[in-house]
Amino acid sequence: MAALISENFKFAALFFKSKDVVIFNGLIALGTVASQTAYNIFAFECPCSSKRNYLYGVAAIGVPALVFFIIGVILNRNTWDLVSECRIRKFRKLSGAAAFALLGSIVGRAVVAPVTWTVISLLRGEAYVCALSEFVDPLSLENFPSTPRGLNVMARFPCKDVPVEMLRFWGEIERQLKYESQLLGWLIVALLSVMIFLLQCLKRCCSPLGYQQEAYWSSYRVIEHSLFQRTADAYAKFQAAKSVKNFFGFVALEKEENDLMSECQDAKNVIPSLEWNRITGVYLYRENRGTPLYSRLIKWSSYTTENNIEATEKEMGMLY
Repeated sequence: MAALISENFKFAALFFKSKDVVIFNGLIALGTVASQTAYNIFAFECPCSSKRNYLYGVAAIGVPALVFFIIGVILNRNTWDLVSECRIRKFRKLSGAAAFALLGSIVGRAVVAPVTWTVISLLRGEAYVCALSEFVDPLSLENFPSTPRGLNVMARFPCKDVPVEMLRFWGEIERQLKYESQLLGWLIVALLSVMIFLLQCLKRCCSPLGYQQEAYWSSYRVIEHSLFQRTADAYAKFQAAKSVKNFFGFVALEKEENDLMSECQDAKNVIPSLEWNRITGVYLYRENRGTPLYSRLIKWSSYTTENNIEATEKEMGMLY
């Protein structure tokens, strides 16, 4: 049973990795919706106090969105490619177009969860009602009782902690604020939809590749990353086993690991840091005499195979 579950999990992971990033973004959005719903049901509690309502409402919308954005930036591989580019090459070969495309990719993926959280918060309206209830003008409400306490009274409406004669106005106040909140949420959705459409058009117009080649490039990057990680893990295990064996005189390996060690006999003893740096960093697209180079690893392999040291030194420092 455990093996069956493991195989099904691996299949699901492979399925989602092989699909377009839209599926992944959709899963993030659904997870964010679930989190936002759970928060509103189990944790949201308006303080119903003047000056605190606004801070709490804004924090309930903005702080989780900010946290989701930071997490999205951290989990994006392009972020660390950019950091590596800064450390290794000091952005000497990074053009403005490449920087714009890279930052757009990082921000575009990182904002999925924050935008979803913000829009769902606005469409539900609880946080907005809590934040702005104290700013509702009592004079805008017909036959509202006059009171010297002003904001303090209006701030207690979300908790219905007001005199009985005022409680009947709560429905009208809530409808007015939810109307504003939901209108703002739909405006954000409309604006983002138009922006995404225009950016996709710009991307297609500026891309040097056709649609089919773009799809191939996307699949290649996923597969190369997966194979590279698995091979790197095996290489690390091989090197660790050699070091442990040199220290103890033997190494305790399982049968599968023994088979792996026998397959790794032709592995390099040490990969110089220069070689690691050459395959690390920002990369968009480049061709070598008409041959597509879809990654830094392909570019490294192409120029290394030609055994042209001068060309290798020159090209491996370039972005595209």
